[in-house]
Amino acid sequence: MSKEENILSVSELTGLIKTVLEESFDEVFVVGEISNFKAHVSGHWYFTLKDANAQISCAMWRGLNNYVFFTPQDGMKVIVKGKLTVYPPRGSYQIDVRSMQPAGEGELQAAFEKLKRKLAEEGLFDEKYKKPIPKFPVKIGIVTAIDGAAFRDMISIAKRRYPLVELIIAASKVQGEGAANEIAASIKLLNKRGDIDVIIVGRGGGSLEDLWAFNEEIVAREIFASKIPIISGVGHEIDFTISDFVADLRAPTPSAAMELATPNSEQLFAFIDEFLYYINNRIFEITSNYKDKIEHLIKSYGFRLPQDLIKNKIQFLDSLLYRFQNGIESKFNFESNKVALLAHKIESFNLEKTLKRGFTLIKQNDKYIPRLKNFSKGIPVSIKFFDGEIKI
Repeated sequence: MSKEENILSVSELTGLIKTVLEESFDEVFVVGEISNFKAHVSGHWYFTLKDANAQISCAMWRGLNNYVFFTPQDGMKVIVKGKLTVYPPRGSYQIDVRSMQPAGEGELQAAFEKLKRKLAEEGLFDEKYKKPIPKFPVKIGIVTAIDGAAFRDMISIAKRRYPLVELIIAASKVQGEGAANEIAASIKLLNKRGDIDVIIVGRGGGSLEDLWAFNEEIVAREIFASKIPIISGVGHEIDFTISDFVADLRAPTPSAAMELATPNSEQLFAFIDEFLYYINNRIFEITSNYKDKIEHLIKSYGFRLPQDLIKNKIQFLDSLLYRFQNGIESKFNFESNKVALLAHKIESFNLEKTLKRGFTLIKQNDKYIPRLKNFSKGIPVSIKFFDGEIKI
């Protein structure tokens, strides 16, 4: 074979390498630290796996990464399973990752602390953003797995404590691949309803891996963005998740979360009875106090003064009426006496009565002759008597 026959093109050489590598390393398990992690908009993951002396590129395709229960972070130590592949355009080799898991529980704890610090620095845990939990909710939204014991316990507690409340269930996976996305989607769905008063996000106890969905950043940010107050009840009392820190209220268990979300009907009835007893006594006490105050005011000088003024005016008016009445009577009597006197005088000038007493009237030239000096001799005279008249 000539020397020219041994010359390979770049593509041919890459192809040979690709065949050898992919056939020789069809399934490998590699442990290393993640760096340069990138979740592409397409849904694929690209990252580098490294140790102290070397590094290798990795790719994990959409669909496969849905089965990873946690979101990888730079600095996290993981174990990946996959095969070696060659990317011909760049002539580089990489691991085609089929599965991924933390190298140990310590890696999850480190990721937990890292995300916790990050969100705390952004202010997602600040008290000023915590919304108050309503005391008498009409509708409570629940984000949990409907086949879990925690869900049944929450329903039982709600019926016992506050049977008036309506429970709206947004079923969701609470562990494993895709759980975080489902939890976030359920919170968003309940916020779109517009009639939910409070949301409980929770599940029963488990390992750190089992509870990890509630440590995912996507869940934390959806809880923070919720316009409805959220109670986080994840795991047991000793368990703490990122959701607990972001939520408006943390409950040690899902059952405790429902107790915090609902008033106790027995306590309500006791309060109502006590209130009715108290309010009746209080109303009686208030009315009695106001009655005493009113009576005191009525008897006070301020209220007596107008009455005295009215009485004085009434007395003054009576005096005026009395004086007016006496004045009218005096005037009437005085005028009556004057009329009587005048009538008497008029009566004294009555000619008929004068003639009747024997007097006569003498006329000359149709004029009465009152005095002798007015009498003329030789002129005819008319003499009027009571019972007749003669002329001479």
